[in-house]
Amino acid sequence: MNSFRTETDLLGELQVPKNAYYGVQTQRAIANFKISNHKLYQYPIFIKSLAVVKLAAVETNFELGLINEPLKDAISQACLDILKDQYFEEFPIDMIQGGAGTSVNMNANEVIANIALEKMGYEKGMYQHCSPNDHVNLSQSTNDAYPSALKLALYQMSKQVTDALEKLFFALDRKAKEFESVIKMGRTQLQDAVPMTLGQEFEAFAFTLKKEIPYLQNQAFEFLEVNMGATAIGTGLNAPKGYAQLCAEKLATLLNEPVKLAENLVEATSDTSSFVAYAGALKKLAVKLSKICNDLRLLASGPRTGLYEINLPPKQPGSSIMPGKVNPVIPEVVNQVCFKIIGNELTVSLAAEAGQLQLNVMEPIIALTLFDSIEILTNAIDTLRIECVDGITANTDHLRNEVYNSIGIVTALNPIIGYKNSTKIAKQALEENRSVYDLIIEQNILTKEQLDTYLDPKNMLSSH
Repeated sequence: MNSFRTETDLLGELQVPKNAYYGVQTQRAIANFKISNHKLYQYPIFIKSLAVVKLAAVETNFELGLINEPLKDAISQACLDILKDQYFEEFPIDMIQGGAGTSVNMNANEVIANIALEKMGYEKGMYQHCSPNDHVNLSQSTNDAYPSALKLALYQMSKQVTDALEKLFFALDRKAKEFESVIKMGRTQLQDAVPMTLGQEFEAFAFTLKKEIPYLQNQAFEFLEVNMGATAIGTGLNAPKGYAQLCAEKLATLLNEPVKLAENLVEATSDTSSFVAYAGALKKLAVKLSKICNDLRLLASGPRTGLYEINLPPKQPGSSIMPGKVNPVIPEVVNQVCFKIIGNELTVSLAAEAGQLQLNVMEPIIALTLFDSIEILTNAIDTLRIECVDGITANTDHLRNEVYNSIGIVTALNPIIGYKNSTKIAKQALEENRSVYDLIIEQNILTKEQLDTYLDPKNMLSSH
């Protein structure tokens, strides 16, 4: 049978599992918020960021003479244990919750306090010796500890997206070089336009994603501005003079990152614009990525009645009824992830807009939404690279024949054979369903050798 200990808070007594490192407020959150299947323990990077914030806070409190050394050592060691990937199971609360993150903050305070109590030789719950509120949360509020930890977690997670994106860029760039001599028709409005190379098409894919790497990094950099020392509303009530700046410096040292204190703590405590900006950056990337996947699906369409310009790696049978059908399942799944990212941006925007006066209480849904976006987008980018882009091949002969049979090459040859000849050939080719290539040779406008030279990708395409 489970045994329990009794803990007390503002609302009275409550039974907590005896072996649990969390306490009464966490227990209430478990009971109150049965909303999603997303639990705090599924986000270890967030838990570790909370531990870093609590570690910086206790070191700051000790340096300012607010806490004794044995207590500081016990709390610090508890935080370090969490940073060594211990005790994650002690964070069982739902990520979607009311209270502006108070449940998350108190979950961390209670777990750290009870770990520290055991290190000092006491039993869990003997909070007179190490209190979640009076000691672990000393000089803090949920309203500075929670968003600071969230920002630091998102900053670190953002590196996953940019690392994955950089690898995808290099994969597309390799394909661009592989296809640099493969001539094809470019299209505008899904109609034949002018010749280009498949390499140029893939180079454009690579370049448009490359531009998003510094953009994401710049948006994530805003997360390094924290409001520690703001306490409840930014006035710093209950935090001693010098605490805010010193705590930010401690965080910078612990993380080896340029963490800095927000210039105006009242503004910083209610402002969630850095989350909105980052969600927007993810959305911008998702729109580009989805467009690329749309193009890959179009280019690979067929094999007999579509464009059939490239081949995507076959990954699974495409139908339960149509033998031989293979679908572009990897671009399809990435498209769907991108739709989710675009929707998630709206969630973050609405949550940010719902802030009132000196606080935004909707940060828990912002946290879950951004964690979700980063995780699934990173996975989608990796999947697209490994399962699709690396294995793409070109239907070179088919592409060349399309160019030679296209009316569009007349535009490319116009400076050479003149507008009058170009118009005549184009009209005849359309009326008689003939090849422009054959008609030009047949009418002695150019020799085959001359035409092949002009249609060589090295001579036909702009070098800039």
